[in-house]
Order: sequence, then C-alpha cells, then structure tokens
Amino acid sequence: MKFRLSSDAVRLAIPALSLTLLLAAIFWLQPRAMSYGGLNLLLNLAVPIALATIAQMFVMAVNDLDLSMGAFVSFVACVTATFLKDAPVIGILILACAIAAYAALGVVIHLRKLPSIVVTLGMSFVWAGLAVLLLPAPGGQAPDWVRWLMTVKPPFAPMAIVASIIIAMFAHLIVMRCSLGVLIRGIGGNQRSVERAGWSVVAARAAAYGLSGFFAVLAGIALVGLTTSADANIALRYTLLSIAGVILGGGEFIGGRISPIGAVIGALTLTLAGSFLSFLRISPDWQIGAQGAILIIVLALRLTLNRIENREKLQ
Repeated sequence: MKFRLSSDAVRLAIPALSLTLLLAAIFWLQPRAMSYGGLNLLLNLAVPIALATIAQMFVMAVNDLDLSMGAFVSFVACVTATFLKDAPVIGILILACAIAAYAALGVVIHLRKLPSIVVTLGMSFVWAGLAVLLLPAPGGQAPDWVRWLMTVKPPFAPMAIVASIIIAMFAHLIVMRCSLGVLIRGIGGNQRSVERAGWSVVAARAAAYGLSGFFAVLAGIALVGLTTSADANIALRYTLLSIAGVILGGGEFIGGRISPIGAVIGALTLTLAGSFLSFLRISPDWQIGAQGAILIIVLALRLTLNRIENREKLQ
C-alpha cells in the first residue's frame, strides 16, 4: 500500500518541520534557551508578528496583497501609545474607523478593479504620514492593561506560545469552520462560482479586508504592549514578514489556499530565525537576507513534495 501525502498535510507539515529543526538548532547552540525564560525571550515578538501574518492572510485569501501592513501596524501602535493611553474612548473610535477604512478599501479595489498592490502601496504612505503626525519622534506609553496582558506569565508556557495557540485556533475557526471563511476562500478559489451561487462578492471582500484590519489593529496594540512605547517606523518590516509568514505556513498567492495554523507557525519560525542568526553572530544587516533564504528553501521543499504527490496521483 502506497503512502500518499495530501496537499493540506504537506502545507502544515513543512512549516512544522521547519520550526522543529530551528528550535533544535537553537537548543543545541544555547541549551539554556530550553527553559520557560529562554523561550519567553526567543519568542518575545512572536505575538504581533503572528497577528500581522493572520491579517495579511485574509487579504491573500481573496487573491490580493497588502503592501501597507507594516505602515498600518505602525499607525495603530502610535494611536495605542497616545490616544488609547490618554483618551481611551477616542482611541477606540480611531481604531474602529481604521478597520472600517480597511473594509472600504477592499470594496473600492473590487468595484474599480484596481490592482491591490498599487492601492495598498499608496495607502502605506497615508498610514505612515498619519503615524508621523501622531508621533513625530519616538515616545508615548503603553496602556497599563495592554502592558499587563503582554507580560503576564502563564503557569506552564510563556505568553507568546499561549497567545500564538489562541490566535491560530481563533483564525482557524473563522476561516475553516465559519461560513464567512468558506465564502472568502471561495472568492479566492473561484469568484465566478460564488457570484453564480448568489453570494455578495463585495460584502465578502469587505469582510476579508475588515478582518485583516482587525487583526492588524491587535498586532499594533500587542507590539506596544511589548515595547512600552511607539514609533512611526516601528513595524515597517512587518509587511514583508507577514507575506513571508503566510507563504512559509503553506499559503499561496492565488487560489484562496491558506492555512491559519500554518501561518502562525510560519510567523514563529521567522521570529526564531532572528534569534538563531544572532546566536551564530551574524550581523543584523544580513538577517533579513537569511530569513529570505529560509523561505526559499522551504518553498523549494514544498514544490518538490507537491510534484511527488502529483506523480503518485497519476500512477
């Protein structure tokens, strides 16, 4: 009896294997990291990256790409460190309007048939400008409840691991178990079929972008909770990290093929990659390139396994 790998199993197995190998390498280089405190330090920034990756995943689910993710998370961080700290009601209203703006952006892109890359690139300048207006220089302060939430120490595992599991499960329920998630993935897979079935593509795209904005807002709040302050450029690298996390976790640019659990695992892998390269005493200037190399290796491995699967199906 021949053993055949399903495409879903491949998408989840490869990022899980990558994370396991990376953890093993880190523990071999630094055995003291194999502890509660060590894991807490290694995965310190995993939560905001995981949330940003999930946010990007919802946009990619409808075959779009968001190049404003980093600038938007930076804007949210600035709002969190200023208005959400000193005037919570106004801060909540600003963040709610930002989520609504994200949903409206999805509608505009669809109705006007605009390329999402161009539109979101333009929006990145808008969010970056607003962030600079709020905080021309690094500063602000994290709200007490945000700081407590991000630094609380659960009894068995660090907060980063517990939060990542919760994020993955919550996103999985939305995407895989909720009718809205099925509709969003259906648009990415075959939009015409969704339209023929009588569903509103405009509403579904608005929901996808709205969910993206919601998770990106959570990413900005979580980031401030960890850093205790904000900066207009604090999360600019999250744009590429979020895209890489989705792809590393088994997602694809087209076809509505995404994996929420894999996306979170991909985000954790990219977070650990920075720590691993630091242990190797590689300059931070080279770390982004090394993370890209990890992504290329994983993609090559996934392509190889997909080809093996296709050959088995033909036999």
